[in-house]
Amino acid sequence: MAAVFTAVSEESENPFTDVSENDYFYNPVLWAVKNGITEGTSSTTFSPGAVCTRAQMVTFLWRAAGCPSPKTEVNPFTDISPDDYYYNAVLWAAENNITKGTTETAFGPDDTCTRAHTVTFLYRAAGIPDTDAVNDFIDVDTDDYYAAAVDWAVNYEITNGTGNNMFSPDDDCSRDQIVTFLYRWIVR
Repeated sequence: MAAVFTAVSEESENPFTDVSENDYFYNPVLWAVKNGITEGTSSTTFSPGAVCTRAQMVTFLWRAAGCPSPKTEVNPFTDISPDDYYYNAVLWAAENNITKGTTETAFGPDDTCTRAHTVTFLYRAAGIPDTDAVNDFIDVDTDDYYAAAVDWAVNYEITNGTGNNMFSPDDDCSRDQIVTFLYRWIVR
């Protein structure tokens, strides 16, 4: 990651009525807002349980990387255009093999970002590091496209699943989960 981040300090002000100090995502939310990775959904709400789209997730990741300009102007996806707020983020992610899209020609920007998508984007952004970890999740098969990403995320304590030996790869990934995954990857 090329970006430089400011840690959350005890003096960090929490403007959100829906984020409390007791929430597991408290520091990640304040960190993400302080570092311009995301904003609240209003001046007083963060909407931690709101579901993110693939475009939002890639944009968060792109901002966390310091908003690098894509090196290419070739857009491989027919469902994004230069007027989209996420255009540069998606081009950057595609050229860095962070995303391959949902098909050869579609990114699926408005598709819900799943937990599998999120850890896969992070894993690829990390450079697909080797890990000898093997997860114990009963809902992640070794031949799933996201299996190595889940192993990596568990090994680096980015996630520990959703309970009962489940990762829930097809569950929607919410704003609180995404900023927590990013925080655990970048800050910890």
